[in-house]
Amino acid sequence: MADESSKYDANSIKILEGLSAVRKRPAMYIGSTGVRGLHHLIFEVVDNSIDESMNGFCDLIKVSVHIDNSVTVEDNGRGIPVEEHPQAKKSSLEVVMTMLHAGGKFDSKSYQISGGLHGVGVSVVNALSEWLEVEVKREGKVYQQAYQRGKPSTPVKAIGKSKNTGTKVRFRPDPEIFESIEFHYDILAQRLRELAFLNAGLKIILSDERGEPKTEEFYFKGGIISFVEYLNRNKNLLHKKPIHLEAEKDGVLVEIALQYNDGYNEQLFSYANFIHTIEGGSHEIGFKSALTRTINNYAQANNLLKAVKNNLGG
Repeated sequence: MADESSKYDANSIKILEGLSAVRKRPAMYIGSTGVRGLHHLIFEVVDNSIDESMNGFCDLIKVSVHIDNSVTVEDNGRGIPVEEHPQAKKSSLEVVMTMLHAGGKFDSKSYQISGGLHGVGVSVVNALSEWLEVEVKREGKVYQQAYQRGKPSTPVKAIGKSKNTGTKVRFRPDPEIFESIEFHYDILAQRLRELAFLNAGLKIILSDERGEPKTEEFYFKGGIISFVEYLNRNKNLLHKKPIHLEAEKDGVLVEIALQYNDGYNEQLFSYANFIHTIEGGSHEIGFKSALTRTINNYAQANNLLKAVKNNLGG
């Protein structure tokens, strides 16, 4: 039986504020109405599935780009709750889809770990879509609701039965909002591959029906160890297996993988809550300092710096 920490129902959905002005000022919520903002719509939906995976409830995510530039994101997680929300007095599914910053990740009982509390939520994707359809498999039934530009066009209704669980969202970005609604396969593949590396054992399948159909599967049992091996795939290695460290302190999980090659250029990728911290940060500075200190201590203890006046830097 699941313990209290895995409980996920209407009471898990916390509402911080209502949905407003998203269509009027979309850049405030997704960064831009250009290429970056367009792809952010997909990643916002995928992040919800990633949260399910991080908490042990999902091991498969499918992302499909259709001929009409609509996109489907489907997972086998617990499924968004559909029962009436105690505050909003409407289906929790509709609350999640229509109210900004409403979701289970704000409730520690539903999500012990979350990859994107800074995220704007699937409601913004709904608001900036010409249309959106959501289907939930939960508690033996299949539920569905449709929306037009963020507003419900149908009620939440049960349309069938299913022994499985999960959530499927299909949406088409609104051409009135975005400069173009043409998704770039390479941008999607790069980010989804990255997410698969960062979530060991999670399978992500990307399909594109436009032009000549193609499908790519991202699955890395080794997680970030596989990531390092991927980065070093064409390099001359100084040691065969990557060094891997994982620990938790004061509620903070840290995982590190590294492998030296004979090149002179450093490749360092750091992430916080699965977000690539391109400009570094205290976590990256701390890692470099600790690594340099450890190597120096080892070298001095083993008399390996005879010809070197100063400690190694880096």
